[in-house]
Amino acid sequence: MNETELLTRITSNPQIYGGKPIIRGHRLAVEHVIGMLAAGSTEEELLAGYDWLEPEDIRACLAYARRCLAGERVEPAIAGTN
Repeated sequence: MNETELLTRITSNPQIYGGKPIIRGHRLAVEHVIGMLAAGSTEEELLAGYDWLEPEDIRACLAYARRCLAGERVEPAIAGTN
């Protein structure tokens, strides 16, 4: 499944989380999935925690985050300066 196909899994509904991006209309925000992954949760843990979630949904969240950040520039911290 290519990135464009993955991104069709990400939807938005003004009545769910104020229109934040969610996965396939479910009450699980992309932001939440990215946060769980960042906190150390594994794909297997996420899939076990949400019986309807599919591996492609997790990949779609990552693709969405990548697209959102594609034009961003982050300056790395320089050691020894505060």
